[in-house]
Amino acid sequence: MAISNVTQSRIPVVVYLLGISLFAMGSSEFLISGVLPKIAEDLQISLPLTGTLISAFAVGVLLGAPPMAVATLHWPKRTTLLISQALFIAATAAGMLSQGYWSLLVSRIVGGVAYAGFWAVAATTAVNLVTKEHTARALSIMVSGLSMAMVIGGPLGTMISDIAGWRAGFWVIAVVTLITAIVLWFMLPDIQQGQSPVLHIELKTMARPGLWVAYGTTILTTAAYMAIFGYLGALLIDTSKLTVTWLPAVLSLFGIGAFFGLTIGGRTTDKYPFRTLIIGTLGVILISVALAFLAENLILTICLVFLLGIFGFVVNPAVMNRVYTIADGAPTLAGATNVSAFQLGITLAPLLAGLAINAGYGLASIGWVSALLAMTALIPILLDYYVNKVKC
Repeated sequence: MAISNVTQSRIPVVVYLLGISLFAMGSSEFLISGVLPKIAEDLQISLPLTGTLISAFAVGVLLGAPPMAVATLHWPKRTTLLISQALFIAATAAGMLSQGYWSLLVSRIVGGVAYAGFWAVAATTAVNLVTKEHTARALSIMVSGLSMAMVIGGPLGTMISDIAGWRAGFWVIAVVTLITAIVLWFMLPDIQQGQSPVLHIELKTMARPGLWVAYGTTILTTAAYMAIFGYLGALLIDTSKLTVTWLPAVLSLFGIGAFFGLTIGGRTTDKYPFRTLIIGTLGVILISVALAFLAENLILTICLVFLLGIFGFVVNPAVMNRVYTIADGAPTLAGATNVSAFQLGITLAPLLAGLAINAGYGLASIGWVSALLAMTALIPILLDYYVNKVKC
């Protein structure tokens, strides 16, 4: 059975299925922040160097998303999704069988490339399955798989790693990804667009200046909350004096907040895209500054972690919606490049936060890094608004 380019007024079940699949693969990205100290100890490397394993995954996505979109432009959607999952499983297994930093780094990059291929095609599929007025909501449902990866996947993986070693959590992720791939094979119908993508039209669309302004917003808003989340485990244990056994529970609060943020943003973006962007970004600024001052207070830090999840992720449906609105008619390559933009933000975040830590400003300085990035994000947001005069 095939589904053509759609105009459904309701959100199809397949969108939720894509979200579940994204949850399985996304857990690998969020699990690693909770086990950074264990990896550093096992491989006998510094914490900032271990943080580059977060960046390595993001680099794979950054370099892999656009080429994967071009290479698979005429492939059936289901084929691309399943091949991406198979490559991800193989990369994860290879990384867990390795015993050194460099081999693990390479496996993270390859896993990121596979993840990029899946995410880009899944997002385009979700957009094709709904009417334009439901685009943001469909995207928020699909991307909520990432927040569930924080709520369940990341913390549960951290808990498993505490019991059975840091590699155990990643093995579980590989198995869960295999299960979701099998489910997709049997349940996901062939997705057909009304008109096959044409490469030169996709490339011509990429020349629209508004797209690159939107990508700037994606990079900066993502980097703003990831600057904190990347070192959140270390901050909570070393600065806030959280007991290690409670770390998964506190990390899950960030994910719960992210789930609420995506849900709220998915509903408000369809009517008020720029209001959602501005309020979310201002919230990240205030929360980040508060965290820089209050990181030694455990209770307040836990509350701020929850709020950061809400305000950090409420903007995600809005930034994705802007890209697909501007690239209307040729969204494949533009959407894939936006996946790269998300991951560029993730790549920059731990590097910039690591610079502040290595400079001697302490773990709490990641709050200042986050605030500065969020303040900078207001520039492309306001530029996009005033140039396009879109309903606020």
